[in-house]
Amino acid sequence: MNKYIIIIAGEPYSVFLEILFKSIKLKKLNKPYILICSKKLLISQMKKLNYSFKINLVDKNKIKNLKLLKNHINLLDVKFSFKKTFDKITSKSSKYIENCFLEGLEIIKNNKANILINGPVSKKYFLKKKFLGITEYLANKSKKKGEEIMLIYNKNLSVSPITTHLPLQDVKKNLSTKKIIRNVLKINSFFKKKLKRKAKFVITGLNPHCETTKKFSEEEKIIIPAINKLKKKNININGPFSADTLFLKKNIKKFNVVIGMYHDQVLTPIKTLYEFNAINITLGLPFLRMTPDHGPNNSMLGKNKSNPTSLIETFKFLSQIREN
Repeated sequence: MNKYIIIIAGEPYSVFLEILFKSIKLKKLNKPYILICSKKLLISQMKKLNYSFKINLVDKNKIKNLKLLKNHINLLDVKFSFKKTFDKITSKSSKYIENCFLEGLEIIKNNKANILINGPVSKKYFLKKKFLGITEYLANKSKKKGEEIMLIYNKNLSVSPITTHLPLQDVKKNLSTKKIIRNVLKINSFFKKKLKRKAKFVITGLNPHCETTKKFSEEEKIIIPAINKLKKKNININGPFSADTLFLKKNIKKFNVVIGMYHDQVLTPIKTLYEFNAINITLGLPFLRMTPDHGPNNSMLGKNKSNPTSLIETFKFLSQIREN
């Protein structure tokens, strides 16, 4: 029996519900799912954005015997008080967002779901500097701290930074040969087992042109030893290459996964190449976590003009992965 998909709406004052409505209307979500958010908020946004979907309320006390209905939004209602349907993001939403995540993780814990999709949240207000990002937040809540792997997936080219939401000054001390090997092996396994695809890796250097005038070279001491060990494990990987030319059209045809050393080194080019046609996947957790590759976009709230492509791609991806 297929398990359910958990969809956490995230920041209440974001465009996520709008793009979810558009995706549902286009019939892009074809698997059983539970949306976790405020019923009051859901109805208000449907009304304001001129959408009408039937709602089936899910009783969390009967989670082991769930009955989900087709052509309905199967909703687990989390109470949230708001004065305006469309408002600015503040810390007042933090407790509500936390409760939504805890409800979703509880369903996963009860072995009724193995995929979690979340809408964007504000790092400034929700995470409050306690976590670098939702990737790290979920790893902590799942007792997998330090094992999380960020993969920005597109069917033609995917990227994965070894360090995630770190300030640049902290990147160097958080790189290791062991971490590179672990991440590449997990991504390789994901491609093979879940996607039935062969991963062709290429890895960047850390320094400009993979060179440094310092005594310690990250390329020589950390990255190249990792590449050599991975090749001995029959992993298709090459590098290190300088990131400034790696993403040229003639180069990206040769591989399908770029391993970078830090966040913007690989996320900036893939977003430039594919815009919203990519999804953010977190590996290394007890479940598969995905999220559209964009933020809350509060400035577009209520305008009904947001692009649902990234969420649609997320739903398309669900039909590509193997259940087990």
